[in-house]
Amino acid sequence: MLDVDLAVVGAGPAGAAAAITAARAGLSVGVLDRAVFPRDKCCGDGLTTGALRRLESLGLDPTVLPSWQPVRRARVRVPDGRVACLELPDPDRVRAATVPRRELDSALVGLARAAGAEVDEGRAVTAVTACGGGCGVELALDDGSSLRAWYVVAADGMWSPLRKALGLAERGYLGEWHALRQYYRGVGPAARDFWVWFEDDLRPGYAWSFPLPDGRANLGFGLRRTPGEPTGSMKRRWEDLLSRPHIAEVLGPDATPEEPVRAWPIPARIGATRLAGLGGRVLFAGDAARAADCMTGEGIAQALETGELAARAAVAAGAEDPGRAAADYRSVVRRGMALDDHVSGVFSRVLASERGSRAWFGIANATLTSRRVFARWMFEDYPRAGLVTPWRWRRGWLSTPAPFPAGD
Repeated sequence: MLDVDLAVVGAGPAGAAAAITAARAGLSVGVLDRAVFPRDKCCGDGLTTGALRRLESLGLDPTVLPSWQPVRRARVRVPDGRVACLELPDPDRVRAATVPRRELDSALVGLARAAGAEVDEGRAVTAVTACGGGCGVELALDDGSSLRAWYVVAADGMWSPLRKALGLAERGYLGEWHALRQYYRGVGPAARDFWVWFEDDLRPGYAWSFPLPDGRANLGFGLRRTPGEPTGSMKRRWEDLLSRPHIAEVLGPDATPEEPVRAWPIPARIGATRLAGLGGRVLFAGDAARAADCMTGEGIAQALETGELAARAAVAAGAEDPGRAAADYRSVVRRGMALDDHVSGVFSRVLASERGSRAWFGIANATLTSRRVFARWMFEDYPRAGLVTPWRWRRGWLSTPAPFPAGD
């Protein structure tokens, strides 16, 4: 007899979304994570409209979290010094926000528990095997015990121990992007806005300053990984960026770092990676599915979506048909997220060239309407490939109100 219907390895956004979805569908769910929550997670801490909509559908209200910071406008600077101010539509609603992952992920874990999932923190998986007779999956744990389930959602991150254990890890894979983050306090009033700097030496990547409450900000940059580039070059780039006058001006003279810089890889190739293993008994989600947006590096909305889709596939297929679960999951990703990833990749190549970056800025910044449309697209208010995927169209989907009220 199996211990649970669905085991989830990793309790970040992807794992929590899978656990919540499956538990509410009536499955017994066990969640394992080697960390103990709350815990920090390297991230830009930005929540796009797409991420906010998925949090809303899961029943999580992030506006009550202590460090919740709604974003009213985004300012985008291109290398020639021009700045576009992208006012987000509907000032009474929130289409973008920031909140530290320490708070967000802990809240999602709490929601998974409330949905009926059993969450076991501080427990690592050391091996994964098929149960005898093809009846499910057995996970060996670091204390010598085991957990058996019909299905496993592997939401165990970029380095995914389960992907590695199943022989599905890409040799030498380090992600498509790498990023660096540092929290600052005492930032100036200009840093209350959401800033994106496109710099010649970062294209198609960018630097950012995302606002947090109490005069704090999440600063960082992300760029395409260059094979053979030494890790130390990230810190040197960071020191150079901070010295640039237009960035220093936004930070203000009293900005002070709160912590050392931290770097992390970003996997962004969901259209070209294995999404299932063990005949469909193991479904990969979040960073383990290489699901981050290949243009921005955003991964929270994608993690929530893949977790939910993987859980739905397992629920619909039932215990005896893992092949269907894998096929359904691959199909829905191929007809949605993989196409979004392709469109993001095309736009990323446009940004990589000086001519392309000038052209998109002129179009996006031409009128108030174009700025609002571009802001909604940038913040994933609708799918990247929404206009060319009519099977995802819904009545009013281009005019759907933002998920949460702005408050005072």
